[in-house]
Amino acid sequence: MSPLAVLTGIILGSAVTIVIGLAMVLVVFLIMSGEQPALAREYAPLLKSFFLFLALAFISGYAFMGTLRQRRWLWLAQAGTWAAIAVLAAYYWPK
Repeated sequence: MSPLAVLTGIILGSAVTIVIGLAMVLVVFLIMSGEQPALAREYAPLLKSFFLFLALAFISGYAFMGTLRQRRWLWLAQAGTWAAIAVLAAYYWPK
């Protein structure tokens, strides 16, 4: 396995783990929103984070498969992965 495949696999695994964690938080918020109305204000940022990391997981998944199978579109998928990471960094960078 190439170092690029290992790095892409780490990114994929991290993104999937974050998506699962955010999904669990969404479930808890849905359950608790009846008792805690203040949680309703947190849905929009939580959903935005969920979908950003979900997009990263899908893009890095394609890049990982392309790297393992040595496809022609490997570098396009890798560029997409790094662009998604740049978008996430810009979103979370302190203002």
